[in-house]
Amino acid sequence: MSKSSKYLNLFVAISLFYLLLIIIKKEEIAWFFKPLLLPGLILATNESLEFPTKKWLLFALVFSWLGDVILMFSPYHELFFVFGLVAFLIAHLLYIVLFTKQSTVKSPKLFWFIIGILLVSGYLYAMLTLLLPSVGGLLIPVSVYAFVISFMLIMAIRGYLTWKAPLNLLILNGAVAFIVSDSLLAIDKFYAPLPNSSLLIMATYLIAQYLICFGIQRLNQR
Repeated sequence: MSKSSKYLNLFVAISLFYLLLIIIKKEEIAWFFKPLLLPGLILATNESLEFPTKKWLLFALVFSWLGDVILMFSPYHELFFVFGLVAFLIAHLLYIVLFTKQSTVKSPKLFWFIIGILLVSGYLYAMLTLLLPSVGGLLIPVSVYAFVISFMLIMAIRGYLTWKAPLNLLILNGAVAFIVSDSLLAIDKFYAPLPNSSLLIMATYLIAQYLICFGIQRLNQR
């Protein structure tokens, strides 16, 4: 087993333990394990074979990790939420660059790409309509973040239409899971508390990061 695979397995093991702690209502203990989640993916990427978009994946994971750590302190001051939002905004911009630079094997079919854009636009409109009346002074950062994650998903859809199968679907599912996680977080914070929000947000987030990281690595090794 390669070092990269070992680190991927480590990520899965720590993630499952972290989610178990949330399930059994030990979130105060899970809090200390949150910084240990993404290093497994970061190390797995660092140890993987060289490929053209490797640095972009590494940077995206590092800024995601920074966002994780900063958001741990968001209950103590709203600025931590803003700084965490900025870290994840940068991570999503890096994912956009990664998806754009990732090599393709065919041109996207225009019809399906337009359908994808329309679906994402519908999601963006619905989320902004739901959230903006209650975000207060965070109107601009929340709006910018929503636009960026929507564009990230559009680039993942473009990738699905141009990358090799079946890894293209894996990466697209990762991007969708990321959107679901961010949407649940936003709804829980700004609209209405969700039952089991911590579990749902973190489970979809960890699935998203794993699918994107694993998919991009394998896509470049085929």
